[in-house]
Amino acid sequence: MSTPTPAEGLTLAAVAPIVETRILVDTVQIFRPGPLILDPGSGEYVQGPETIVYEGSGAIFSAGGPGLVLSLEGQAYADDTRNRYRLLTPLDVPLASREDKVRVTVATQDPGLLNRTWRVLDISDANSLAVVRTTWLDELTQSTGE
Repeated sequence: MSTPTPAEGLTLAAVAPIVETRILVDTVQIFRPGPLILDPGSGEYVQGPETIVYEGSGAIFSAGGPGLVLSLEGQAYADDTRNRYRLLTPLDVPLASREDKVRVTVATQDPGLLNRTWRVLDISDANSLAVVRTTWLDELTQSTGE
């Protein structure tokens, strides 16, 4: 069964390469933090090596300003802000899992994306008419490191 071509003659398959070259201009990593392992020298547990799920083209977009999470009914806690972002990647990228982490390793337009980390909120969106994969994120970075 073939997919009918829209009256305008533009298909989603034709749009995808344009989006990937014009919008997905940064290099992103989706990774899973490694398990805690015992450091024999210090006797303390340290984070083990990360597993890189994906490294390649992508884009990070803010989904609005920070909001407050109501942890107790009627009591807003400023420390529990949610900074929602969307990660856009090509459709053939592996799905990110909840609690995976994301970072930008090459920022072509905004150097403010570097040295920041986001947490994946849920498995990537799936849509019948998709050009890119959308993954919802929450920013973990709490300082600029300066």
